[in-house]
Amino acid sequence: MQPATVSTPSIDAYVKGVLAGDRAMLARAITLVESTKPAHSALAQQLLQALLPHTGGSIRLGITGVPGVGKSTTIDMLGTNLVKAGHTVAVLAVDPTSKRTGGSILGDKTRMSQLAQEPLAFIRPSPSSCTLGGVTRKTRETMALCEAAGFDIVIVETVGVGQSEIAVADMVDFFLVLLLAGGGDDLQGIKKGIIEIADMIAINKADGDNILRAERAAAEYRGAMQILTPSSPNWTPPVITISGAHNKDLDKLWAKILDYRRDLGESGELQERRQKQAVAWMHDMLSDRIMETVHANPRVSARMQSIEADVRQGRLLPTLAVDEIMGLIGFSA
Repeated sequence: MQPATVSTPSIDAYVKGVLAGDRAMLARAITLVESTKPAHSALAQQLLQALLPHTGGSIRLGITGVPGVGKSTTIDMLGTNLVKAGHTVAVLAVDPTSKRTGGSILGDKTRMSQLAQEPLAFIRPSPSSCTLGGVTRKTRETMALCEAAGFDIVIVETVGVGQSEIAVADMVDFFLVLLLAGGGDDLQGIKKGIIEIADMIAINKADGDNILRAERAAAEYRGAMQILTPSSPNWTPPVITISGAHNKDLDKLWAKILDYRRDLGESGELQERRQKQAVAWMHDMLSDRIMETVHANPRVSARMQSIEADVRQGRLLPTLAVDEIMGLIGFSA
């Protein structure tokens, strides 16, 4: 007996389902976008193009922080508050380490138990891609699908290490960095570059005996922010204290995000930021497509191991190796 095959819906069926807010169809559309099969990729791009006029209406919020800072707990509580206030919330994850660790460590519904039960919320774990570029590309596309499905707030959670924060900051409107009081050295090892791109810093777990430490840490970070150049001339990144677990001051956090949206929206900077992000997305896709073309070329495949060996052994300059590869696919230097 032949196993039953699941047919792929038509583009029209996908479009109608996503625009109607059908969660099952949205999940299938995201799976289509995440697929690495060439046939699925072509369909996914047709779908995204058809849905493009229905995207862009959400508040895009990126949240990062080192492991243990309380990202999932904070997102769980904040998202639940927003849903109860009448919003629809989608939570996506960027975790380029998921393949090495045997599964996504972010976007786990079991760690967002309250939000996962809300009918107006949607939680999607990180796609199982081993490269940051692959994960962020899929996250951008998934964000567009969620916007087309009617979610007015899209939260992107990132693991808090490596380059994933930079990538997420380039796809959201507002980038929030969560930190802990007494988490090590003065800046607890957090990269200066991450602080520089933060639109707000929130010292989490400011509750119980930790309140004074959190306030001192906030004061230290405010001082540190004074010597950094803000990412926007129209916004000075605030530093606040919160407790995600106790739902403390999350209303103030959300109010700051709305202030930011208002200030940058009125100045035109928000629209300009999104336009730059769209162009950056195009350039990322171009780079990916070039690499796919290179690796799919049989002439390159036949020579790649030898070229890599020559570079490894110092016999061939990497620049000249690239020239040779480009020549193999028909591009001259």
